[in-house]
Amino acid sequence: MDRLATIAFKRNLDLAERIRKHIGGEILIYGDGVFEKAFKTYNAIIAIMAAGIAVRKIAPLLVDKWSDPAVVVVDDGGRFAVPILGGHHGANALAKKLSEIGMHAVVTTATEVRGKVSVEEVAEIFGSEIETKDSTKSVNLEILNEDVPVLRIDGPKIIIVDEYVSVLSIRTKGFVLGIGCRKGVQKKEIINAIEEAVTKAGLKLSDIALLASAKLKETEDGLIEAARELSKHIIFVNDSEINSMDAPSDSAASRIGLNGVCEPSALFVSKNRELILPKTVYGRVTVAIAR
Repeated sequence: MDRLATIAFKRNLDLAERIRKHIGGEILIYGDGVFEKAFKTYNAIIAIMAAGIAVRKIAPLLVDKWSDPAVVVVDDGGRFAVPILGGHHGANALAKKLSEIGMHAVVTTATEVRGKVSVEEVAEIFGSEIETKDSTKSVNLEILNEDVPVLRIDGPKIIIVDEYVSVLSIRTKGFVLGIGCRKGVQKKEIINAIEEAVTKAGLKLSDIALLASAKLKETEDGLIEAARELSKHIIFVNDSEINSMDAPSDSAASRIGLNGVCEPSALFVSKNRELILPKTVYGRVTVAIAR
């Protein structure tokens, strides 16, 4: 959450400060108009108070789930974090983040309860924007009943569907950073390589929507830990998808039947499939950036 506020009574400022130290944001003292201010300024709100107080205060302010901020209620004792608004729009993730400091995340959205990934989470994973917002409800309902495939369609297409088919359009946004690395490379070396590559490309880390690598790298602890520390989702691309991309640089991965790792991974996941930073070597790590 890039704009986060914690609303608390003065008696709960110690708890509010503990939350701020862990996940950032600002602290607002509870009082007249504080929720109105927060709704206009922030896209996520933590309310340290009884759920009933928060519900009564936010009810007159609600517009729709695409513009309302995510709201999580935390009890006075700091034991529970309960998403009450925008579960699929950041509140569930925020509650889970609060569980890292000892709170119990009380998540009630059906997809999470059943161990499913919602449409909104799919969009977040791919760094994408949902275009057909009205379809999310029906698609999420289908996700509860069965596995719903995610298909990538490039270029102009005519799609014929019947009246029972729900189609959700998700458009990728942001840059994709592809990574290759030697076996056993540590987190710090990977993070340093990513930061150097982003700077070289004239970007900021916040411009990177996703990380991508080859499926053979999905057990690399250093890579997974680096993605987690940078708060970036990482997509592991299958061999056939890697080889469907025309990677311009030579790669040692050709010895195992792949035409590359960092470049084809970035190209496959990106929207325009255009490299803005070709394969660049940083010690035992290779990085490429595509858009």
